[in-house]
Amino acid sequence: MALEGKQILITSGGTVERWDQVRGHTNLAKGTIGCYLAEQALARGADVTYLHGYFARVPERHHRLRVQPFEGVADLREKIRRLLETEPVRAVIMAAAVSDWVVEKIVDQEGRIVDRLGKIPSDQPPVVHFRKADKIITAIKKWKSDLVLVGFKLEHTADEEYLLARANERMTSWQADVVVANASSSLHSEETLHYIVSRSGDVRTYTDKRETAKGLLEMLERLM
Repeated sequence: MALEGKQILITSGGTVERWDQVRGHTNLAKGTIGCYLAEQALARGADVTYLHGYFARVPERHHRLRVQPFEGVADLREKIRRLLETEPVRAVIMAAAVSDWVVEKIVDQEGRIVDRLGKIPSDQPPVVHFRKADKIITAIKKWKSDLVLVGFKLEHTADEEYLLARANERMTSWQADVVVANASSSLHSEETLHYIVSRSGDVRTYTDKRETAKGLLEMLERLM
């Protein structure tokens, strides 16, 4: 098997940013394609570490599969950093939908800081202040430069020219080797266009998530 003995780290599903011990904000990512990617990697002999969000699908048990949950952006970032610094990871597939915003502070209607331990009282709506989250994917090659990095770029439109342009932009800023670009409609359907763009300029188009996962692992076989 082409990937036998090679360790691949896959992130899947969405982050959850807590407001208190009960509430938080997340996204609609279900971890479908991440699950398919794990299955394809295992079928090719890889050892897979699968970091998944709270609501994400999880692959069936396998002796070469290790599953770990994550919560928010900070938790996911720390788990990835620790794995890259301590284990021989050969490829990272960042399929997780990571929040762009994290909570900076929460105040009441009078502007007083709200205690976020326990449950925020529901008598009046709180005011949530956000700050821009740090981009995890831009740090990955700094933590470990000699791996294959795959990023996903979800956009508001299905326009092919726009998606390919954005994929190439992110390839540069992320120092990624491959970027998968798709429209936000993919959150609601198995059958949706995905464009796999490699640093060499190779572009492959797939019409559903399962075939996208298969095509991406075929590409990784050559890159690893």
